[in-house]
Amino acid sequence: MMIAAIIPARYESTRFRGKPLVRICNKPMLQWVYEAARSCTLINQVIIATDHEKIKQAAESFGARVCMTAPTHATGTDRVAEVAQHLDAHIIVNLQGDEPLLVPAAISEALMPVLEDETLPLSSLKTIIDDETDILNPNVVKVVTDINDCALYFSRSPIPFRKDKKPSAAMFRHIGLYVFRKDFLLTFSRLPRTMLEKAENLEQLRVLEHGYRIKVPTSNYKPVGVDTPEDVARVETILMSKNITMKTNG
Repeated sequence: MMIAAIIPARYESTRFRGKPLVRICNKPMLQWVYEAARSCTLINQVIIATDHEKIKQAAESFGARVCMTAPTHATGTDRVAEVAQHLDAHIIVNLQGDEPLLVPAAISEALMPVLEDETLPLSSLKTIIDDETDILNPNVVKVVTDINDCALYFSRSPIPFRKDKKPSAAMFRHIGLYVFRKDFLLTFSRLPRTMLEKAENLEQLRVLEHGYRIKVPTSNYKPVGVDTPEDVARVETILMSKNITMKTNG
């Protein structure tokens, strides 16, 4: 079974222009994600999908395969779908290009539900929220699941609600790593946007609102995304604390 990982990379951003190419420990951030995907033994090919020549040139300089896409895509998943339709792959892994701490084990964890259940269209991951400040942070997406780890709802608000104001149940952060069956990815990209998706600005709610399942098992992986220039120093500190060797790139 062929498995392809696609990393959508957009140069233009209102908050952080050129974010995929920001250097973290002397590598473009995009390269950290690409190398994690390449190191996952379940992945057969890794592709960077972009509409910008600067990203194409940078990615090719570190040996990545690049597919140029239309500049009109509203979401990263739409960009991934454009590339996926031309691939001879059965499963498509959509990786966020702004998570330089991604580890191969997390990709494997996300893949397992789809590999084990041929009826499952989509899987992802969640992790326990350890930092109380993340609960109220709208940039940290929360998820609640049923007893089988299938998603019930995703929200930028704290869920579940704490009636007694005390932590009576664990809260989980959604990890933005998606494993699609290719046919479902193409179906999803054609589905109309939904009310809750628009309200929360979370495209995964489109899946639930149209009646499809998303399995979201728990992982020990703790994502640290780069949303602003200030996040770069924090990620570099974490990388250096893990004794990852910095290599000068050109």
